[in-house]
Amino acid sequence: MWLVFDLVIFWTAFPHAFTAVMNTLALPLWLALGGIVLRGAAFAFRREFTRLSYQRAAGGVFALSSLLTPFFMGTVVGAIAAGAVPADATHASTAAWTSPTALLAGFLFVAACGYLAAVYLVVEAGRRGDGGMRRYFTHRAQAAAVVAGALSLAAMVTLQNSDAAFYDRLTGRALPLVVVGGVSGLVVIGLLTIGWTHGARIIAALGVAAVIWGWGVAQYPVLLPGTTVTLTTAGATQATYVAIVVVAIAAVILVVPSFAVLFFLQGRRLLGGEEGDPALAAAAHPAHSYPGPGPGRARTADPARPAPRRPAQNQQASGAVRAAVIGVAAITALARRLLGH
Repeated sequence: MWLVFDLVIFWTAFPHAFTAVMNTLALPLWLALGGIVLRGAAFAFRREFTRLSYQRAAGGVFALSSLLTPFFMGTVVGAIAAGAVPADATHASTAAWTSPTALLAGFLFVAACGYLAAVYLVVEAGRRGDGGMRRYFTHRAQAAAVVAGALSLAAMVTLQNSDAAFYDRLTGRALPLVVVGGVSGLVVIGLLTIGWTHGARIIAALGVAAVIWGWGVAQYPVLLPGTTVTLTTAGATQATYVAIVVVAIAAVILVVPSFAVLFFLQGRRLLGGEEGDPALAAAAHPAHSYPGPGPGRARTADPARPAPRRPAQNQQASGAVRAAVIGVAAITALARRLLGH
């Protein structure tokens, strides 16, 4: 969703730069879009499949597309940073997004996404009291952090060779943000090593945001390094900028509360029972059991036996969801009426 939002802002506010990027890097952008579509489809249909083999296939598609999208989006960012996108581009260029800088940026995006996901799941596993999964994701978060740091350094070396001016700004005015990103990664690794996860999510997100912000500071005000395309020469009209700011504010007002409600419900496990069919859950977890008729006895979970319900929590969750949906719909209708659409 945020990728689509950013792309709309890109082509609306900076049409000249958008045209050059889309012409030069059409293939990786289409591949990233394909990954987004496959990821959403696999996520949606996995719940609808009743056979375990189909669910596993959907999970495989979800995992593969979760790698494809950040990788190809990273190659696009790497190609732009390396100055491989000409201002007057009229055709696609394979060499632009297969350079060492672009490929390293693609792998860096994958490592950063894996790092953030693992850190968030460490905290989630801790909240659920699952020590095994907490250790599992801790090891992967630490490994992803190390890999992301190594790829960042390698990308900076290639930038020094391909665009010395960009490298000088990255190690000059943007250096504090680069340092914040590196220190944040080291702090998260240290916290996970000692088993302290309080604040790990915030620090991890801050580190990745600092790296992205540092890239923007190093490139400012140039949109396409190596060209004369800047924020002023590639921009739209004043009226367009005003409209974009209004839409961005409206999006924040609509989306942020919805996300807050979603995370509130998910954090308190109020969104329902386990995912999937009970029979598949029993097949995936054969050791699961529930108390039998006699004292101290247990028997294997019966696939036909429905999962225990939590009426109060389910009603609270459904009521909160309905309230959130109604609230968003009301705000949307009011905004449309005020705007005259």
